[in-house]
Amino acid sequence: MNDVDQADPREIQTLQMYLNEYGQQIEILTQQLGMIEQQRLEAAAATETLRAIPESKDGIVLLPVGGGALLRVKVLDAGHVLVNIGADVSVERATADAVEYLEDRMTELEALGKKVAGSVEQLQGQATEISRRLEAAYRGTRQAQAGQGGS
Repeated sequence: MNDVDQADPREIQTLQMYLNEYGQQIEILTQQLGMIEQQRLEAAAATETLRAIPESKDGIVLLPVGGGALLRVKVLDAGHVLVNIGADVSVERATADAVEYLEDRMTELEALGKKVAGSVEQLQGQATEISRRLEAAYRGTRQAQAGQGGS
């Protein structure tokens, strides 16, 4: 039997540790990607709604209040909107400015989503490479054990 044929158990353990860490990182980034997409969809819906309000003849819109419940409400001032700009701070903006702000935010979120997706893809490639190395190490160990048993 040749010692080169048998994989070092420490190497196998290290590879498994790396593979687990990559899996956890991929899971976290995938969750972040979902949250980014949710924020982008919400901004798109808000933009669409803000554009549709002036077209409403009676000024009545549906307002989601949570849990799938909606209220019919009359918009008193369609020319101004309160926009959350972060850290629980909201500012009043003209509707057109609010739409522009939300569109810019959607562009930022799309760019961030692409960056996170690229990171996920890169991690998946690294995890695949580690899986190949791990499988080769296991294969070497099995062959070495089979060689010992057959001698």
